[in-house]
Amino acid sequence: MAQAAAQARQTAQATIGDSEFDRDTAVTLREEGVYDAELSAGWTIIHAVNGGYLLAMLGRALGEALPHSDPFSVSAHYLTASVPGPAVIRTQVVRTGRTLSTGEASLFQYAEDGTEVERIRVLATYGDLDGLTDEVRTSAEPPAIPPREHCLGPSDGPAPIPGSSAITERLDIKLDPATIGWAVGAPSGKGEMRGWFGLADGRDADPLSLLLTVDALPPTSFELGLKGWTPTIELTTHIRCRPAPGHLRVSITTRNLAGGFLEEDADVWDSAGRLVAQSRQLARAPRG
Repeated sequence: MAQAAAQARQTAQATIGDSEFDRDTAVTLREEGVYDAELSAGWTIIHAVNGGYLLAMLGRALGEALPHSDPFSVSAHYLTASVPGPAVIRTQVVRTGRTLSTGEASLFQYAEDGTEVERIRVLATYGDLDGLTDEVRTSAEPPAIPPREHCLGPSDGPAPIPGSSAITERLDIKLDPATIGWAVGAPSGKGEMRGWFGLADGRDADPLSLLLTVDALPPTSFELGLKGWTPTIELTTHIRCRPAPGHLRVSITTRNLAGGFLEEDADVWDSAGRLVAQSRQLARAPRG
C-alpha cells in the first residue's frame, strides 16, 4: 500500500507552485532587499549551473521585491560561472509606477576565503501580464516542428548529448530531427535548434519558467559543428503573455558567429499558438 502511494505521488503531475522547479528556485527573505538561496546541483551543465535556471531564481526574487509580479523584460550579464551551493541575492528597486516597476538584482556566492563573488547581475522591468490588451499585430509564425512523437530526446541518440548532465533529467525536450545532425556527427551548419519543451514532472509553464525555457535547449553552436561549453555573456528575455497549459515550441537561430562569439535568438510559442517569450543572448563560441 505504501509503495503504491509513493508511486502515485511520483507519477502525479506537478503544479505551478508545487514542483521541483519552484522548490529549487525558492528564495528566503533575510532582510529588506536581501534573499538567501540554494543553487541546486540538479540544474547543472558539466560543472556550471544553467543560466536560465539562474535567471528564473533572480526573477523570483525580483517578483517578491517589486510591486508588480510578472517579468516583462529581463536583461542579465553573466560575470562568473555559478556552482551548486548557497548564494545570496541582493535586490534594489529602481523605479515604481502604476503599470510598470523596474529593479536590479545580483547573485553572489562565496569564495574559499569567505568573500562574496558576484555571479550574475540583472536589470528588469515587471508588470501585470493579465492587464495587457488582446490586440496582436504580427508577422511571426510558430516554427514548423514535427509532432512530439516524431521528435527525439536525449535517450534516443547513440550517445549522450555533449555537455549534458543533471539538468536533462528535469527537462522534457524533444528536438526536431532536422536540427540534431550534430548528435550523429553530421551537423547541418545552419545554426538552428528547434523542439518541444516542458518540465519532466509535468508542471505547466508560467512567466518564471519561461526564463528557463529560453536557455534550456542545446546550443546552436552544435549544429555549426562546434562542441563544448557555450557560456552566456549576456541574455535579454521578453515575456509577452502568460502561457497556456501544455508543451511549448522553441525555435533558436544563430545568424552570425565571428570573433569567437555568437548570438542566439529564441522564440517560444505556447500550445495556443501564441508567441509567449523572445530572447537574444551573446555567448562565447566553443573552441571545439
